Amino acid sequence: MTSDAHNSAALGFLRISTLEAAPGATGGAGRPSREADAEAVVLSVQDSGTAVITQGDRSTELAPGDMFLHDSARPSLVEHRRPGRLHVFRMPRGALAVSDPDLRRIVAAPVRPGEGGAAEPLSSLLRSIAGSGRPCPPWLGERLAGHAADMLATVVAERNHDTARSAQDSAADTLVARIRRYAEAHLADPGLSPASIAAAHFVSVRYVHKLFAAQDLTLGRWIQRRRLEECRRELAHAGRNGPSVLAVAHRWGFVNAAHFSRAFRRAYGMSPTDWRRANLAPAP
Repeated sequence: MTSDAHNSAALGFLRISTLEAAPGATGGAGRPSREADAEAVVLSVQDSGTAVITQGDRSTELAPGDMFLHDSARPSLVEHRRPGRLHVFRMPRGALAVSDPDLRRIVAAPVRPGEGGAAEPLSSLLRSIAGSGRPCPPWLGERLAGHAADMLATVVAERNHDTARSAQDSAADTLVARIRRYAEAHLADPGLSPASIAAAHFVSVRYVHKLFAAQDLTLGRWIQRRRLEECRRELAHAGRNGPSVLAVAHRWGFVNAAHFSRAFRRAYGMSPTDWRRANLAPAP
């Protein structure tokens, strides 16, 4: 079954097709009708009802206001789940001032107004343009077409920025986890420091500090806290014949007894000697 009605119009360099469909209707959208159109950018906007657009092995359901950027070199199949209207906009590739890689990253994926940014005003503008039905002077048509192209370029830029930021955040989280694992394995090394960690991971000390600026503790503070936790644990289980407080401190990377004692008291409200004594079992 094919779409019930298919109306076409032009606005400047925009070519607009509107598909009015009954439930269960299917049709094509986004495939160039001429070889010269192969480099066109094709964007569908669901105006009413719902539709499912399939390209290759990917299917996307569109609700009113949702948009879909087609891979114009491949056919698209549109299936209407209920009575609805779909607008398809075609513009020359050269009208969109974005790189080919940036454009390819968001094809065959939904763009929903609720996601924020320029998606909502773009959807509103395109639906208004397609639904106007009033003749438009050529100068105004060109301006509106240019405005739509600029807004679509903004959406593409936003999507690529978010993707890049997500990738950066993921890489940063991975490096923070690696640094923590490395520090855990080298807590006993008195030379462990942000500088030694940066060198081991082939990054700058400044970058290491930047990574941990978003954490609850700086890297130096985190290392000290972990060393104190290990000293506290060992002292609590050392028993009467266990190693001395100073030996435990040295085992976990503290080289200065006075500094260790002050840091321990600041963290736990008592000296390491008092902590050890408080955890001794009563003499038989």
